[in-house]
Parts: sequence; C-alpha cells; structure tokens
Amino acid sequence: MTGINAGEGPDVGYMYVEMFPTYIDSGAVADMADYLTDEDYETYLYLEKGQMMGGQYGFPFVTGNPFIMYYNKDILDSLGETAPEIWENFRRICEKATKDTDGDGEIDQYGYAAGFNNGDMSPLYLLNSYYYSVLWQSGSDIYNDDLKTVRFNDEAGVEAVEFLKSLTPYMPKDYMSLAATDAFSNVFGGGKAVFACARAMQAQTESFKETYPDLNWDYVTSLKNKQYGTFGAADSLTLMSACEDKELAMKLIKYMTGTEVMTEYHGEHYGAPMTADEPYQGDEKLERTLTEDRDKWRPLQAGPCGSDILLNLVSQLQAVMSGDAEAKEALDEAADYSNDLLEEYWADKE
Repeated sequence: MTGINAGEGPDVGYMYVEMFPTYIDSGAVADMADYLTDEDYETYLYLEKGQMMGGQYGFPFVTGNPFIMYYNKDILDSLGETAPEIWENFRRICEKATKDTDGDGEIDQYGYAAGFNNGDMSPLYLLNSYYYSVLWQSGSDIYNDDLKTVRFNDEAGVEAVEFLKSLTPYMPKDYMSLAATDAFSNVFGGGKAVFACARAMQAQTESFKETYPDLNWDYVTSLKNKQYGTFGAADSLTLMSACEDKELAMKLIKYMTGTEVMTEYHGEHYGAPMTADEPYQGDEKLERTLTEDRDKWRPLQAGPCGSDILLNLVSQLQAVMSGDAEAKEALDEAADYSNDLLEEYWADKE
C-alpha cells in the first residue's frame, strides 16, 4: 500500500474480496465499468462477482471453486438415505450416521467431519468452510446494505449459528482441536463420516485421490434453509487508479482472463472457465457447480473494516462452538465491536 500511495505501484493488481474496501476507500483502484462493453459482459462469465461497493472494481480471475457439501455414498446408502437438500434432513442424517460401528463402546462413525481449529490456515478459513454457508442459507449477511452496520446478529444470523452448534454431537469428539483440513482429509477421506464441507477442488488433488482411491463420494453444492448459499472466492484483477494508460491495462486484463490463456491455465489448475467459449476441463462430476448450481455460491460481501470484523467474529464463533458462549450473546458482542469500528470509519468520511 505504501508503494501504491507513492505512485510506485503496478498498473494491474490482484486482490481477494477482503482486500478491496481499503483500496477502494483510498481511491487506489479504478472502477472498470467505463472500460467494459455489453459484449464483455456476455463473454466474461463472472464479471458480476467483481461488482462491489457501488462499482466494478474487480475482474474475476480465480473463481469457480466453491465450498461444497461432500457425502459418502456408501454410508448414505447403508442408512437408507439420499442426499439431503434442507437443514432438517441434513441434521437428521447426521444423527443417524453417528454411531459405534464395531461394538467397542466408542463412536467411530460421524455425521459431520468438521474441525474448528484453523491449523496452518488463516482463522478466516473457518468462516469460509462452515459459517458463510449457514449465514446465507438463513437469509442473513455480514453487513446491512448501506455498509454502516452489521446484521449477522439478527434473528436469521442467530439461527444460523445455533444450527451449526446443534451439529456438534455428530462431529468428531476433538472437533475444537481438529484442523478443518484434517477433518476433511483424515475423517471424511478415511470413510469415517457421511458429510464434510470443503472446496470443490479438494477431492481433485492427486494426493487425495492416491490416499483414498476407494472413497465413493458425491456432493450437494449447497444446503437450503430459507435459500441456497455457499462461499466461492472471486479473486480478481484490478485496474489501479495510478495507471497512466488504462485502456492498455484493460486489454492486458482481458487477455489474461481470455479463452486462450485460461484454457492453458485450467489445463494445469482446476477452475471455472472464465469465458463463454472456454471449455471445462475439470472433473465431470463437479461441472454442475458451474452450470445448474452456479447461482448457489457467491463471494464474500465487501465492506469497510472487513478483516478486523471477521477476525473478531471467528473468535466469537469458536467460543460458541466450544460451549463457552451462547449464540445470541456472542454475536451481539461481535456486532457491538463491529459497529463501533464502522461508526468511527464513517465519522471520518463526514
């Protein structure tokens, strides 16, 4: 940021959603809307996911890898169940699946392979994995529309966290110390749980396929309560305001996200086709996340003070999941902290 403020930054940047508010607020990134045509919006499939805080500040570059709900088909079949769509059925199957299968008196099969230790990942990974989905499915979000206050502690937001907490009896007993990534790889991958949430590419990795070649899995892109919703990043290229030749920089951005470059890139790295004529090259089973289920996932809502708000929120979520706090109490505390930050932020704008 120091280099950018000094006019020594790049012409084109790369950002994830949480980064944008600071750069938008400082005027460091330009609104690309004036450089895009109707044809561009038809050609580039995910441009709407780069719209935030009143402008087209992002040009999605790495996207199409949402967190999906995997399920073990063999366990589901043994229970006489089919893949759930709504919360009620998901929780019911989790309870049904959690059992002692070998008669030694210890639970060895779980409903939900979840872990609330971020391990070597950012704490925000826990929100990506477990929280945003239930928050959005409940009908709530992080901010109110004007971005001046948060709303995650409204009735729907509390319902979301209480639902997540209600699943803890069906998680591995060490779920608070278990890393989220290990819960997927070791517990679900090891055939010890019927459900697990992870990125779509998680089962695409060679190490996962080699370690668990016999795992019979499928997925639902999103569960539903009031609506569908799960997290899918939309990391984007940006046009920096200090760029002297913005038309040329936009040509570079369109080239980098165009069919030729992205076809070659996605031949090596899983991701959504960026243009209407780019072929899909991933696992055939996962293609529906980008077609019929495309509207079931979305990026994070961009807003001021985002990192501070979310880091505080994840600590409160962990307190609820560990049993150290009630959902309403924890969310209200997180909201008070967030709204104080936002009040100070907006006061400086007046």
